Amino acid sequence: MRGYLIFALMFWLVAWGVNEWLVRQRFAALPAQRAANIAVPLLFGITLLVIWECVVRGFDIPSILLPAPSMIWTRLIHSTPVLWADFQQTFLKSVLTGYVAGCGLGFIVAVLIDRSPFLKSGLLPIGNFVSALPVVGIAPIMVMWFGFDWPSKVAVVVIMTFFPMLVNTVQGLSAASSMERDLMHTYAASPWQTLIKLRLPAAWPFIFNALKINSTLALIGAIVAEFFGTPIVGMGFRISTEVGRSNVDMVWAEIAVAALAGSVFYGLVALAEKAVTFWHPSVRSGQIR
Repeated sequence: MRGYLIFALMFWLVAWGVNEWLVRQRFAALPAQRAANIAVPLLFGITLLVIWECVVRGFDIPSILLPAPSMIWTRLIHSTPVLWADFQQTFLKSVLTGYVAGCGLGFIVAVLIDRSPFLKSGLLPIGNFVSALPVVGIAPIMVMWFGFDWPSKVAVVVIMTFFPMLVNTVQGLSAASSMERDLMHTYAASPWQTLIKLRLPAAWPFIFNALKINSTLALIGAIVAEFFGTPIVGMGFRISTEVGRSNVDMVWAEIAVAALAGSVFYGLVALAEKAVTFWHPSVRSGQIR
C-alpha cells in the first residue's frame, strides 16, 4: 500500500515541476509553443489518472465504490461494440439531430422577431422561464408524446437548446453601435443588407457562445432523457441499467465516452468560432504571436 502512495506523490511532484517549467517558457518557434500548450493539460490529466490508480490500489478501495482507471480501460476495450452502439443512439442520433434543430430554430426565430419589439419582449421572458425548467420534468412528457425511441430525446434536446440560442442571438443582433447603424443608413443599406453586413457579424460571438453552451446541454439532456424510457440501447439506458447490476466499471466507461464526445464536440465548435470570429478582440488576444 505504501509503495503506491509514495509513487503517486513522487509522480505528482515531478509532473508539477515539469508543468511549472512549461508554463514559464516562451518558445520562439510557434510549433514548440503550441506543443507546450498542449502538453500542460495533457500532463495534468495523466497525473490525475496516476494518482487515482495509486490511491485506489493503495487504500484497497472496493471497485463498486470507485474502480481504478485500469479497470475502466479494460472495460472500454472489451465492451467496444456495446459502447459504440450506445454512442450512435445517444450522440449521433439524439444529440446531433436535436442540436442542429434547436440551434437552427432558435437562430431563425431570433432573426424574425428582431424587428418586432412586441415579440422580443414577449418571447425572451418565456425563454428565461423555459430555460429554468429541469430536464427531469421535461423528459417524461416528451417520452409520452414522441415514444420511447430517439425522437423523444431529440425533442428534449431541441427544448434545451432553442432558448439559449434565441436569447443570445437577439442580444447579439443589438450589439452593433448606433453610430455603425447610422453609417449603414447613410449608405442607403436596406434592413437585410444591414443585417448581413453589420449586425450578424457583430452577433457571431454571442451566437457561438450559445453554440458552445448548447454543445454540453444537448448531451446532458439526451442522456438524462434516456433514463425515462428508451430502447435497450443508449448511454443513459446503459448507465441506469448497469448501476442496478452493480457493474460500476461499465458505468464509468460510459461516462468516459460521454466526456470524450462532449469535449471533442465543444472543441470543434470552439475551432469554428476562431475561424469565423478571427477579427474579434477575444480571439486575437489569445493568438500566439
